[in-house]
Amino acid sequence: MSATKYIKIDGKFPMHRGGYLESPSIAYETWGTDDNGKNAILIFTGLSPSAHASSSPEDSTSGWWEDMIGSGLPLDTDRYFIICVNSLGSCFGSSGPASINPETNRQYKLDFPVLSLEDVAKGGYEVIKALGLKKVHTTIGCSMGGMSALSFCVQFPEVSERLISISSSARALPFSIAIRSLQREMIRRDNKWSNGNYDPKDPPIEGPRLARKLGMITYRSAEEWEARFARERNTLEYKDGDQFYGDFAVESYLQSQAERFTGQFDANCYLYLSRASDLFDFNENGGSLAKACAKLKLKSSLIIGVKSDFLFPIHQQEELSSHLAKVVKDSHFVALDCIKGHDSFLVEMDAFRPVMNDFLSNE
Repeated sequence: MSATKYIKIDGKFPMHRGGYLESPSIAYETWGTDDNGKNAILIFTGLSPSAHASSSPEDSTSGWWEDMIGSGLPLDTDRYFIICVNSLGSCFGSSGPASINPETNRQYKLDFPVLSLEDVAKGGYEVIKALGLKKVHTTIGCSMGGMSALSFCVQFPEVSERLISISSSARALPFSIAIRSLQREMIRRDNKWSNGNYDPKDPPIEGPRLARKLGMITYRSAEEWEARFARERNTLEYKDGDQFYGDFAVESYLQSQAERFTGQFDANCYLYLSRASDLFDFNENGGSLAKACAKLKLKSSLIIGVKSDFLFPIHQQEELSSHLAKVVKDSHFVALDCIKGHDSFLVEMDAFRPVMNDFLSNE
């Protein structure tokens, strides 16, 4: 049994960069008990996760943030009402390119309007509105979700009292844009992609597989690769007799990660969300980071970064925190020494839990 719930937005949903969606749906999951919004925590995810952030009585499978949400954990379900939304544009329940367009009764595919993280943030607002909440205690965003969380707090400044941004930034730098641009090109050059008109039963495989490999390289750090794999050799035979592939254990790791991902995430949805990450620029809310931050009405904020993260480098998060400190009375910045790069917030919970717990305990 799934714990995922859905809201349907009646009528036309205007998109930030033009166009609209007709009566879109947003998928979400919840944990804990609501106290009229006083204890509500809204979570925006990274690019690829679903709304299933943690297990529940309705769905016992582990979620992507299992070690952060639950009784006695920083996001304590005995204390807080946790809401995690699946991003608009995704393929895990919310309306996206893989969804049926009610106006044509066919998949949107590339007819889906340009997606922005402002749209993702607005989708989150529609969820809390449908739940009857006027305020939330804290808004949290990880990776791409941190940008969605920032957009949520500036679009709806009276709603969230606190912000926690994890391994994110106010906008993408050229290096990150270049990486994602190459990933999108890998997908588009897959013969099966067919300008987005592929058969869902026979989707592109090779392009998304290569894109995931490149992604995994940027999600971790060279320091971790060296400590974890060194120059350990493979004992496996060459794949399909390819003498240029498979000498090293790190190659097998990337291959296994890519195969786990491929086929689980719709290729067009990936393209849309990836581009939305590049298009987002918080500075557009006033013309500069300082002016954008001045529009926020937060009681407190916490920016967490990882020194080994080169996809969302620590200096970006420090810059965001320094501007927040000028307008948010209770503002905190923490730089962690984790070696697992951008993915640390998913795999190094021993480093993140105390920071999150301290912030939420000292509200």
